Amino acid sequence: MSSQAPAHEDAHEAHHGHSHGHQAGHGTFRSYMAGFVLSVILTAIPFWLVMAGVFESPTLTAVLVMGLGAIQIVVHMVFFLHMNPRSEGGWTMMALIFTIVIVAIALSGSLWVMHHLNTNMMPMSPEMMKNMP
Repeated sequence: MSSQAPAHEDAHEAHHGHSHGHQAGHGTFRSYMAGFVLSVILTAIPFWLVMAGVFESPTLTAVLVMGLGAIQIVVHMVFFLHMNPRSEGGWTMMALIFTIVIVAIALSGSLWVMHHLNTNMMPMSPEMMKNMP
């Protein structure tokens, strides 16, 4: 007998845990609440950092906000999308790793673009601003 799941596997069997090789993660009320609380905290902290002006350095604030944003994406993927190394034969973990790589590329690219726009497009001194049309 093959350990592979049949191509025509019954949805009822897959939903009730009688699947042949495809264990989908199911969340509990407790795990959803933990994810929700973490999401609220990971949203409130960056808001507070920016609105209260906690750090003198805007660069440090931006790095912390982006880091907390990346952590929040992972929290959503683990608590709400149920990504773990056991589910779906490890493919959800591969999706998590892929997402982390894409988010890192997007965040670093965004910072790079914003830095260069600020450096190349903003005036350097008040005298330069006076000469603007």
